[in-house]
Amino acid sequence: MSAENQSEVRNPQSSIVVGGTIAIDNVKTPFADETNLLGGSAAYAALAASFSGVPVNLVGIVGKDFPAPHLAMLEGRGISLDGVERSEGDSFTWSGEYFNNMNERTTHRVGLNVLESWEVKVPASAASSAFVVLANMSPDNQLQMLSQCQAADRFVIADTMDLWIEIANDRLHDVLKQLDLFVINDSEAREFTRTSNLLQAGRQLLAKGPRHVVIKLGEYGAMLFSNEGGQEQFFRSHAYPIEELTDPTGAGDCFLGGLAGYLAAKGSTKPDFDTLRQAVVYGSVVASFTCESFSTRGLEALDAAGLQARMDRFRAVTTW
Repeated sequence: MSAENQSEVRNPQSSIVVGGTIAIDNVKTPFADETNLLGGSAAYAALAASFSGVPVNLVGIVGKDFPAPHLAMLEGRGISLDGVERSEGDSFTWSGEYFNNMNERTTHRVGLNVLESWEVKVPASAASSAFVVLANMSPDNQLQMLSQCQAADRFVIADTMDLWIEIANDRLHDVLKQLDLFVINDSEAREFTRTSNLLQAGRQLLAKGPRHVVIKLGEYGAMLFSNEGGQEQFFRSHAYPIEELTDPTGAGDCFLGGLAGYLAAKGSTKPDFDTLRQAVVYGSVVASFTCESFSTRGLEALDAAGLQARMDRFRAVTTW
């Protein structure tokens, strides 16, 4: 998509509401150890979605210890924080470590803190958003958020993780029945469907209710499945090749947000398959910037020209 075409697809009447976790991350890699970073599924997704040029509303909760500069950065990117609840408790925290194989990580500590009793509250200013992004959070929280999003014509996207597949499987199935697009990574897709074949997994996930399914493949890209109108369609995208991988934390959430932002910019809550294909590619490119720096720093330093240059480069190396 050229810079000119990108401006053409922006629809100022569209808006996005993103709900999920907003966290303080502490990340260790073989090369560095960083603390008090901005993290959380919704924070990453909202920031990635903000590049679309449409209004983005963030819904989540932070504690009294949450660094003010993180919120200021999000607000400075035009993201509405009306839906971010401030609590007197401690913020949700995650501490983890990556080893030489940056595809694998170990979680050292999770502090649920304010998330333990959190109930989603979508502000009136965001409840009518046409594009609803249920970033990674419990299925109960996802259902709470859906019940408060009142747009008659909407497009709902959700992500999940292995924990909810294990301990909240029934409620997760309830979420799937209300989705337009379900996003899940490859290992979780295999676990959820109990099959090692991802083509079969994609079809099984479609049968659970969503109109479309994306299976994330990490550094190997993504797979898009659709069965709109009884016609099965499939697309396989590469990931943008990264020379220096610094911190992959949040890449999947940025993929989710970038994809949602692209669809919102197009403006239709009933996107055709070609638009979904383009959204998958766009989300992959946005996510690639996340991996090159710790936390959201790669996205914070990104501008429209840099994003467009990488889109053009990606097209050049993946077409023939």
